[in-house]
Amino acid sequence: MSDPAPEDPAPEEPAPEVSADSAPAIERDVLDVDVLFVGAGPAGLAGAMHLARRIAEHNALAQETGGRVLEEPMVAVIEKSDAVGAHILSGAVIDPRGLDELIPDWREQDAPLVPVTSDEMKFFTKGKAWSMPHPPWMKNAGFVTGSLNSFVRWLEGKAEAAGLDLFPGFPGAELIIEDGRVCGVTTVDKGIAADGSRRSNFEPGMDIRAKVTVLCDGSRGNLTKKLVNTFGTHGPNPQTYETGVKETWEVPGASAQAGRVLHTAGWPLARDVFGGSFAYWIGGDLITLGLVVGLDTEDPTYDIHEEFQRFKTHPYMRAILKGGTRVNYGAKSLPAGGWWSMPRPWVDGCLLAGDSLGTLNTARLKGVHTAMKSGMLAAETALAALVAEDTTGTVLAGYEQALRESWLGQELWRFRNFHQAVDHGIGPSAIFHVGLQMLTGGRGVRDRYPAVAGHERMQRRGRKRPRHAEPFKPDGVLTFDKLTNVFHSGTKHEEDQPSHLVVTRPPDHCATTCKEEYGNPCQHFCPAKVYEMVEDEAAGGDAVKLQINFSNCVHCKTCDIMDPYQAIEWVVPQGGGPAYVNL
Repeated sequence: MSDPAPEDPAPEEPAPEVSADSAPAIERDVLDVDVLFVGAGPAGLAGAMHLARRIAEHNALAQETGGRVLEEPMVAVIEKSDAVGAHILSGAVIDPRGLDELIPDWREQDAPLVPVTSDEMKFFTKGKAWSMPHPPWMKNAGFVTGSLNSFVRWLEGKAEAAGLDLFPGFPGAELIIEDGRVCGVTTVDKGIAADGSRRSNFEPGMDIRAKVTVLCDGSRGNLTKKLVNTFGTHGPNPQTYETGVKETWEVPGASAQAGRVLHTAGWPLARDVFGGSFAYWIGGDLITLGLVVGLDTEDPTYDIHEEFQRFKTHPYMRAILKGGTRVNYGAKSLPAGGWWSMPRPWVDGCLLAGDSLGTLNTARLKGVHTAMKSGMLAAETALAALVAEDTTGTVLAGYEQALRESWLGQELWRFRNFHQAVDHGIGPSAIFHVGLQMLTGGRGVRDRYPAVAGHERMQRRGRKRPRHAEPFKPDGVLTFDKLTNVFHSGTKHEEDQPSHLVVTRPPDHCATTCKEEYGNPCQHFCPAKVYEMVEDEAAGGDAVKLQINFSNCVHCKTCDIMDPYQAIEWVVPQGGGPAYVNL
């Protein structure tokens, strides 16, 4: 807290802004903690809660047996969103296995989850909906559905009740690495103007130093990306991704079907595109629905948001949404590569969990239970390191074995080659390979099916015919444009700050090379209309330039993943982002 103001203070002149060139070195406050979880999602919160409980159990046993007692270790969780849960989005149908382990009596504690009451699968042609049998791994009996950000907010309350230190509004900007070891995280500097100068409200980020850092910073997390590239701990296959776009609708009478679950395949997706759609009745009169598509399409004009809008025009969906109102919108990428795409889960001083590690089970369309379990296993490994007073790989490497031997590892191993088999869509070849994998415990024709990064599959302009000759025209009632939907995501960023979307190629790259070779695909794949090619008045003629509307960004990371040149770098902004509700 600041010192009290003196009596009758004289008027103060505004503090001058300091240019980036003359800025003095930054002096940062330092917070020392024992274990730091970066990201307050299912993995981070479950891990921190489990660690607090296990520390208490360890100390009670140590006092009885004369063992080493851990003296008030500090467990902290930092979160980039201003409120826990505001950046969280998922389907979500949840296998409660992880939650059962973390909070066995959660059903008696008013968790915002609804038991699945009916479970449907449909195959869509343009005008028809055909019932499909469920693959065994897609059955949802005994599971629950709901809004994941509402569930995470509920978990936040449980974490606070357990005495954990949660710090929302503290984005992790950089890893602290010393002598080949992760020693914590530096949070983002705030009060930097768009030109890079320090404004009068400049506030330097903090160095949060930790004996063990657990990265749970999500799909294509900026810190995890740097960690894997710095230490070279990539998996045998590159990570591959999908992006989901989602809306929540309020439909009169929907509460009568609470717990209904619908998954669809087919139209509007092309046969060579892997993905599918869903609708979940999450309680009250709310229905969440969305489309998930693999980020490995060959078509540079492919527009996921547009395809989702088309999906809602199907007669089956029109009937479901009739009389309803769209109330929320969001988008998120998800790591879909599976077992062989997971990076090594540890380096000295650091562990990975949740989407940072890539624990999503693409085949089952579920990742909450696996994220929670990975966070809990990371917690047990961190406890072992604290007790041994050794946070090097000598102890932390045990996390990898714990993952393999747990039900989480066994589940992901069974589907280790699934995504590679279906990444060109659900055709005869995919059906053959998936069927063979199920008969051989996930192996198929070889132990590891290879994969390529999705952006490498994009075809140059003219080589892949766009699926739709004309752009989709939303009606503003059932279907919407991107900007209208972004408004319903609650997304806000302060305008006077450097863009957190950095193009690492020369300034004319987008207007020349990318335009000629790919037709500027960022205009299409971004679900928030961040990227636009606009007239370059200074150059004259027909010249264009890239305009980045970073204030629209919903933090889905699709651009960082899908750009064919890998020239877009997503870094943390100084705050803001989406404010998701019921998503």
